[in-house]
Amino acid sequence: MRYYSKSTDCTYLDRVHSVMPDDVIQISDALYQEVFASPMLGKIRSVDESGLPILIDPPGLTSEERAKQERSWRDQQIDSVLWLRERHRDQLDLNLTPSLTTELFSELLIYIRDLRDWPQSADFPSADARPVVPSWIAAQPK
Repeated sequence: MRYYSKSTDCTYLDRVHSVMPDDVIQISDALYQEVFASPMLGKIRSVDESGLPILIDPPGLTSEERAKQERSWRDQQIDSVLWLRERHRDQLDLNLTPSLTTELFSELLIYIRDLRDWPQSADFPSADARPVVPSWIAAQPK
């Protein structure tokens, strides 16, 4: 027989475990397979009103967690384009023809500024309100 304990969130087999918590309840092999052995991706384990293990959707992120996640995304985006700014400045310092036109360089700087200012936006931390990367940036060789 297979058992589940809400207090330990563990399963037990009577042929293996001679000592089990007081709150164990018998569960079927099918329930064990569904919840413990092969849980659906994206689900987390919980307990229903009867004390049986179930799978549920994870709770949403708190506003602080969303803000932290979006700041991390923002920082990665800035880091991913700084090389373009540095290359442009280096080319100018070396009196070389820059790879970016003045207009593209301006777009790049505006994008970086928008990323830096985004946490102060009224829509932050909504991922739908993220600054949009200019399409030409993705086409740049690295």
